[in-house]
Amino acid sequence: MRVIFFSVLLFLTSNYIFAQQRQYSTADREAIKYFAMANQSLDDHLYDDAVGNLQKAIAADDKFVEAHAVLGDLLRQMRNYKASIEQFHKVITLNPEFNRAVYLKAGEMEINSAKYEIAQQHLEKYLTYPNITAQNTDYAKKLIADCKFSIQAIAHPVAFKPINLGPEINTGADEYLPVATADEGTLIFTRKINNNEDFYKSDKLNNKWQTATYLSSLINTPQYNEGAESISQDGKYLFFTGCNRPDGLGRCDIYIAQKKGDDWGKPFDLSPPVNTSGWESQPSISADGKTLYFVSNRKGGYGGYDIWKSSLSEKGWGEPVNLGPNINTVYDEQSPFIHPDDSTFYFCSNGWPGLGGKDLFISRLSNDGKWQKPENLGYPINSNGDENGMTLTANGSYAFFSSNNLNGFGGYDIYTFILPPNLRPQLVTYVKGTVSDAKTKEPLEAAVEIIDLQKNEAVYQDYSDDAQGNFLATLTAGKNYGLNISKSGYLFYSANFSLIGHEPKNPFDISVLLEPIEIGNKVVLNNIFFDTNKFDLQTESVAELQQLVSFLTVNPTVHIEISGHTDNVGNDQLNQTLSENRAKSVYQYLVSSKIIADRLIYKGYGKTQPIAPNTTEEDRKNNRRTEFKIISK
Repeated sequence: MRVIFFSVLLFLTSNYIFAQQRQYSTADREAIKYFAMANQSLDDHLYDDAVGNLQKAIAADDKFVEAHAVLGDLLRQMRNYKASIEQFHKVITLNPEFNRAVYLKAGEMEINSAKYEIAQQHLEKYLTYPNITAQNTDYAKKLIADCKFSIQAIAHPVAFKPINLGPEINTGADEYLPVATADEGTLIFTRKINNNEDFYKSDKLNNKWQTATYLSSLINTPQYNEGAESISQDGKYLFFTGCNRPDGLGRCDIYIAQKKGDDWGKPFDLSPPVNTSGWESQPSISADGKTLYFVSNRKGGYGGYDIWKSSLSEKGWGEPVNLGPNINTVYDEQSPFIHPDDSTFYFCSNGWPGLGGKDLFISRLSNDGKWQKPENLGYPINSNGDENGMTLTANGSYAFFSSNNLNGFGGYDIYTFILPPNLRPQLVTYVKGTVSDAKTKEPLEAAVEIIDLQKNEAVYQDYSDDAQGNFLATLTAGKNYGLNISKSGYLFYSANFSLIGHEPKNPFDISVLLEPIEIGNKVVLNNIFFDTNKFDLQTESVAELQQLVSFLTVNPTVHIEISGHTDNVGNDQLNQTLSENRAKSVYQYLVSSKIIADRLIYKGYGKTQPIAPNTTEEDRKNNRRTEFKIISK
């Protein structure tokens, strides 16, 4: 509360001139006595006593301008905004030219109370005075921008119907900062009990959230706060904030924990350069797990709390980079959330034009790789209070947030609402699967890689769970993806997910049976592409071809037959020739990649070995394929 004392002195230094020269706006001795007693109470940091004495001074003379002014500022510092505004309005009524600072402070309080029109008038009046400092000028202009935005936002509200997640999630304690896995199967959030923050989780069964349970004693602690978390899309990795932990570098650090079966492994500090002796918090991990967004007050920012990012390489997490002036301001930016589309970013700020306090914003990645200037999510999603900690489902339709003013179960509760279409990210779906041994049906830990075939870049690299064999990865619409699953001693698995030109109605759910390396076993190369009636390999085939090169390199004794196949449309001889030439193209690529030619043969089978009836376009597409078969090992 020390700030109250200094604020009052700075606001009304003229009080001491009045005290010396007795030039108060009142001659009432009783009022002056209580006013002096109030100043003594401020000196002694007895702020409630100061309020009482100022009220007595005003009771003695209601036109005592100095008493109204000091009381208004004291109530402002005590966050009693309504009462503070009343005092400032009294000052302006009694003496409009008493002190220009009244207009700035009144405008600030009026914005906090959603009184935007009168706030704008008072702030514009403030700027008419000469010799205002550059800092105060900038602040007043910023507040005027808030007023103008708010008036327009309220006149054009957006759809907003928040739904409480219910007693399975919310209690009389505070619940906040919810994050969900891509399949919306698990929700993890922070619950605050007896001033201690811990993580809880709820699983969704039959489209209903189950009663939340304590996340893990390996992550939660009874003496330190754990909160502000981000979970990877598959639910295997938890990034979170831990404060004042003995293994930390600063007041708050970012930690990571990996899921082990039904529990979690011991978390570890991310260390420099992500964590410093300062304050690092509120992580948000990208869908591919290679970019970490977080909040820090480290040096080199634009002011206050800024949002930074660090990229993962083979050497570990790289030196953090500030997101720049299209995201960060001289004020505070917090609560980053990168959507799984990796191009839509949500955060809160009190620096960009808003309705007061912290508002929620959206920024989109432009074609040049830079974040665009943010857009306020609008009223009533945002209000004159603080909004923060919003996250989205992978499909982008629903958002989660917390609030303490929607008549919930007590304290902060977690809510969900349908996000207006213009504020949604790009469409994202996911592929979810299990990997098992084709013979024993036992789950396998296998390498799972998803590749953006246009860029020949991996967008997901991880391992299926060793206990359950499961994996989950998100896919952004408008791209063509290749999936490869591999494990030593097995043939690799290939699948294609083309999301170009259509929107997937449902996520992909697959069961993968890896075949051991045995003579006669085959693999369909689903990501080998040719133009119609041609045999030149398309560039999108490179990733799959390299996977085959790697397989043959790791298994140097294996010999394979590469085969080409067509559907039954067209001339049989032409189909036969086309299938042979396509197999030959793959053969030539492998030889050019230093695979010994004696290990390879190629054949064309035309239409003679269909794997599906040639009755639909989808089936004919499946029949037009390239395979390889183990012929010796």
